[in-house]
Amino acid sequence: MKGFKSFADNTVLEFEPGVTAVVGPNGSGKSNVVDAVTWVLGAQSTRALRSAKMDDVIFAGTANKAALGRAEVALTLDNSSGRLSIEGAEVTISRTLFRNGDSEYAINGTTCRLLDVQELLSDSGVGRQQHMIIGQGQLDSILNSSSENRRAVIEEAAGVLKHRRRKERAERRLSATQENLERYIEAHRRKAVS
Repeated sequence: MKGFKSFADNTVLEFEPGVTAVVGPNGSGKSNVVDAVTWVLGAQSTRALRSAKMDDVIFAGTANKAALGRAEVALTLDNSSGRLSIEGAEVTISRTLFRNGDSEYAINGTTCRLLDVQELLSDSGVGRQQHMIIGQGQLDSILNSSSENRRAVIEEAAGVLKHRRRKERAERRLSATQENLERYIEAHRRKAVS
């Protein structure tokens, strides 16, 4: 992380196998670590990042340190098992946001789209929608939600969401193709009549 929320300087965190929680005193940046992981995985909602607007994730400065012009987060995942459909024992996903609103995603240093990041992670059980990252206040919300909302959370964690999204995307494409075909047929019918 560099320039992300309270992390003005380059900060590297290494999570060894078995780490399930980030613990520390109030104000130490625990929630900002969760926000950074959520953000680099593609979070688009400022509410999910505990911010009013997206550029609030960029370090705003202090009395002793000037504001920065961009926020960067890179997440390196162990891919030695080949779980991600990409070459290499490690995969680095990064996101950069500039003060002018420009944003960039990259996989292993190659610029890509958010959709590319989502597709790469969709079969791995990791992603901004998949509940492997539970931030401040979310556990209470999940426990106190309706059975339908809890079911949705469980389906997301189980990996059902990716298939539903793919199905919906395919249905939208089929519908658009059907509409184009009908317009084409109608245009040729009119042409034949005249």
